[in-house]
Amino acid sequence: MHHVIVTGASGGIGRAIAVSLAERGARVAVHYNHDRAAAEETRRMLAGTGHELFGTDLSEGAAIEAFWRLVTAAFGRVDALVNNAGVYDAHSPVTAEYAAWSEVVERTLAINFLGPARLSFFAARAMGRQGGGRIVNISSRAAFRGEPTAPAYAASKAAMNAFGQSFAKVFAPAGVLVFAVAPGWVTTDRVAAHVQDPAVLADQPLGRVAAPEEVAKVVTFCVLEAPASMTGAVLDVNGASYLR
Repeated sequence: MHHVIVTGASGGIGRAIAVSLAERGARVAVHYNHDRAAAEETRRMLAGTGHELFGTDLSEGAAIEAFWRLVTAAFGRVDALVNNAGVYDAHSPVTAEYAAWSEVVERTLAINFLGPARLSFFAARAMGRQGGGRIVNISSRAAFRGEPTAPAYAASKAAMNAFGQSFAKVFAPAGVLVFAVAPGWVTTDRVAAHVQDPAVLADQPLGRVAAPEEVAKVVTFCVLEAPASMTGAVLDVNGASYLR
């Protein structure tokens, strides 16, 4: 049985990933920040048994080591880590006041980059000692094309890609594989109002944006099936809305 941490699993893409992995027999550590009720709903949706909830603010550096210790104490080992938790807050450098803009930039980098980086530190070293494991980072097409009204979001995802590829090089000899999955727009509750915008749809060759389940299939492949030679890969899931 694979023991997998999925961060930000209380809804959206993270919930779909947790459901997909559980369907394949994985035992899932369902991470949430503050919405325990939503995380409980995710757990009720998971096939199999043994799934557990862990609430942690991943923007707090000191909390991450404690989170890792809690999960490993409960599961015994972690075979895969999916760094999905993230935030997207608009912070235009043209219209925002400096104090508010700076606050959003710091929070975005703390949650989207520093949190996953710190958690990956513990995961990769532990996986190396146990003979291998996998880390999958949820990136974004924004890492490649930029986000004019949310530059820190784009920067955080680009940083996560580079960080993950660095880890792929460092930990490959220990059997630790690292991947990134980079969606475009996805039909989650958080962006439901945006994905039906004619301007957004006009940018989609498929005529629609991705479903969370589509992203989850790619992540599940990376966790369970991707060959070792794919380590370091960044996989686009954006319906050809951005090609590179």
